[in-house]
Amino acid sequence: MGKYYYLIAGLPHLTLEGFKPPFTLTGFREQLAEHLTKADARLLENLTLKTENKNLLEQLRNPDFEQTEGGKITAGEINTLVAGIQTETESIKAREAYYKIEYEDYYDKVYNKVPKPKLKPFKNHNKRLPVYFEPFVRIYLKSVENEEKVIIPWEDRLSALYFEFVMKCSNSFLASWFELNLNINNIYTALTCRKYKLDRANYIVGNTEISNKLRVSDARDFDLGESLDCYQTVARIAEDTDWLQRELKTDQLRWEWLDEQTFPQVFDIENVISYWIKIEMLEHWSGLDNAAGDKAFREIVGVMKKGSDHVLEEFKRNNKK
Repeated sequence: MGKYYYLIAGLPHLTLEGFKPPFTLTGFREQLAEHLTKADARLLENLTLKTENKNLLEQLRNPDFEQTEGGKITAGEINTLVAGIQTETESIKAREAYYKIEYEDYYDKVYNKVPKPKLKPFKNHNKRLPVYFEPFVRIYLKSVENEEKVIIPWEDRLSALYFEFVMKCSNSFLASWFELNLNINNIYTALTCRKYKLDRANYIVGNTEISNKLRVSDARDFDLGESLDCYQTVARIAEDTDWLQRELKTDQLRWEWLDEQTFPQVFDIENVISYWIKIEMLEHWSGLDNAAGDKAFREIVGVMKKGSDHVLEEFKRNNKK
């Protein structure tokens, strides 16, 4: 990892007040391309995976979906992955259908004993795709084919795979950042489920010790009050009835965490990553329609009170950054 004295020294100071970034995230990305080592540039790609995830899921739902800007994975690459898995599935079905016809009533007895033509299983060779894309697409296609009832929202299933992947990042600062966000999101989810008597197990994401406590603990603080630094703060923020204030306070919590973590690493890649995240926050706030955001939140709460099975799915889908 490199040191970025000139790059960081030349960056304008950022604050969450005012919500106006000095330049766009796209502009910052172009600037970084001239400075970062290849290894550090790959680290930053972990931050764009949220966009890639959204594009993947929306394209699975609608092949004509127009991709969100900011991602690098093309619609063609996603189509190739989906087509490869579908071709493998169809080949397996065709083979089984042939033996059922050929051996009729004896199918169950002979199917596992007679020689069968080998199938070449699909293997993704595109290293640009995150490793969790293939298993997610397989699960999604199988569920759609079997017309399974969606209990756990697809956004949550993809998020679970995403967080499992990024929290294994080789950079401890970045891995900790993803863990912080996983914990914050899960705490809000657990508190919302408790309030509206929803099954937490269907909505908590991840397979960490904290995630599991949020799923099963009946304690008021989910047994996290003393062991998780951010729990009390997040729980207090959750009590705010103003949706936008709650979101702003959450970003202030994140911002302070970034400052604390990067204070001793002024010219390292960690500070560059922190700057990226802060610009992303400022872009979000500068483009936020306050009235629309508040209206969306109140509508979702209204649905929650009616006990919808998919309240959190809709809540997350309509209010993601």
